[in-house]
Amino acid sequence: MVTLNRIYTRTGDAGATRLADGRKVSKADLRVEAYGAVDETNACLGLARLSTGGELDAILARIQNELFDLGADLSTPARADEAPGSVLRILDSQVERLEGEIDALNAELPPLASFVLPGGTPAAAALHLARTVCRRAEREAVRLVEAGEPVSGPALRYLNRLSDLLFVAARYANDKGAAEVFWKSGATR
Repeated sequence: MVTLNRIYTRTGDAGATRLADGRKVSKADLRVEAYGAVDETNACLGLARLSTGGELDAILARIQNELFDLGADLSTPARADEAPGSVLRILDSQVERLEGEIDALNAELPPLASFVLPGGTPAAAALHLARTVCRRAEREAVRLVEAGEPVSGPALRYLNRLSDLLFVAARYANDKGAAEVFWKSGATR
């Protein structure tokens, strides 16, 4: 006998979902928007990884896993009385690792002389897309904070650094800058 594992539960049919702490909220809730944008970022990275390899692919694979951790972090409102390690949270050490990777990748790139247009190689274009979606996830998380909802500091810093890393990674994926497409101010007037 085959047991079917249904993907649908029908519990969200009326437009509600549950956060990790069990609280029922609208699917349009700011918190759901924030971790939803993180999920979109992750999907963009999956697409980018189809065209990357080596060290960059290893970095992106680790980040994809960390984005699930970040989604869990954002889906669980931070509490002042939270015992360390009781909830899956992004750590400052993960933010610091992103900074180290940004510095390492950037060291292999020529200095920027102009704004870079999204494009060049397929991997770079996909990484630029992931960067813009990540920036939206960051904006959604900031909206959450501005609405008075608790969000862990490392989660916000992680999103900010990740978008920086994705910019540098896109440049790196453009043959270490050789295939970059630069903005030409007023060129089409």
